[in-house]
Amino acid sequence: MPGGVLVILDVNVKSQELERVAEALEKLPQVSDLYEVTGEYDLVAVIETDSIMSFRNLLKDKVLSIKGISGTNTLVIIHTHKRTGKTVAE
Repeated sequence: MPGGVLVILDVNVKSQELERVAEALEKLPQVSDLYEVTGEYDLVAVIETDSIMSFRNLLKDKVLSIKGISGTNTLVIIHTHKRTGKTVAE
């Protein structure tokens, strides 16, 4: 996504709220992919926004207001080497 920001957002969820949190995240148009995972986090969302400020606003105004989310970890993609099985040219 040229000029935009691609983020991997790891999400911790209170276990009884997992389905509801997943449904709320699915409804956000900026969430392009959403995975339920094993390990340290419960959900992993791939988020695409126009800018880092757009992501900040999404995180503080939408994501963190979802009841049942107990924490997040943000990974901002700074360069893509390969996507969907294909090498990405600069």
